[in-house]
Amino acid sequence: MEEDLASAPVILGIDDLRPLPGATRVARTSRDGVQLLQEHRETFVDELWLDHDLGGDDSIMPVVTLLEEAAFDGRPFRIGTVFVHSANPIGAETVVRSLTRWNYRVRRAVAQRSPTRG
Repeated sequence: MEEDLASAPVILGIDDLRPLPGATRVARTSRDGVQLLQEHRETFVDELWLDHDLGGDDSIMPVVTLLEEAAFDGRPFRIGTVFVHSANPIGAETVVRSLTRWNYRVRRAVAQRSPTRG
């Protein structure tokens, strides 16, 4: 059983509302997202799911900045694929462009609108 846990994929999500059933851990704010990534700094993250708008004035940009700064310092986070699943097309494209520039493997995923956001 321990071997199964050691080989289980690490899937992190940062989204304020959507359920992310495949995720091992989910953060609901950018602050918690930054902390979540810092906790996994030395871990290979198989998938990282990012939503742009995180409620109110909060957005994913502090997390993106953390990822960019790590790459700039020559120590990018080890992430298989970053999936951007925001319903905000302009915000999503900003995230995709920013992380692609730093050689993260980024894919745009289709997001379902949250029932509370319409």
